[in-house]
Amino acid sequence: MKEETYIAIFNGKRIRRKLIGDKWFFSVVDVVGVLTDSVNPNDYWYRLKVREKESSDIELSTFCRQLKLKSEDGKEYETDCADTEGIFRIIQSIPSKKAEPFKRWLAKVGYERLQEIENPELAQERMKQLYEKKGYSKEWIEKRLRGIAIRQELTDEWKNRGVQEDIEFAILTN
Repeated sequence: MKEETYIAIFNGKRIRRKLIGDKWFFSVVDVVGVLTDSVNPNDYWYRLKVREKESSDIELSTFCRQLKLKSEDGKEYETDCADTEGIFRIIQSIPSKKAEPFKRWLAKVGYERLQEIENPELAQERMKQLYEKKGYSKEWIEKRLRGIAIRQELTDEWKNRGVQEDIEFAILTN
């Protein structure tokens, strides 16, 4: 099966991406173009890699892999792409006012996850709030939380009784 190039829209601009296995890989040049006002995102990406290597001895290209993505002309070209984690790291290196809100959001999410590690109830509360924002009723949310808790107890019991393979869990939970 041929892997297709998909388009994501961010702030009205196109970002090419490709699904490899279960991970999305995004065009670094497209992301750089969206988060900077560079006339030439390819050149910006090249200079960013050089500057980062000189200043911090980090090779941003190690977060990338070359994938063939369809271009505006309809042809596919080898393009630097990074998965979500790699893109987040690259964005941290972009000194642009447009990238700053995204960086602050990443920092906020990271801080929230650290708080949730210390107090797991915060994660459950965040989940409730997200479901409420999506429009689910309080009754549905409570049922969902109970279902998750019951499933966790059940899978823990299966582990205690020797179920080990992912396929066995899949069969039992189907």
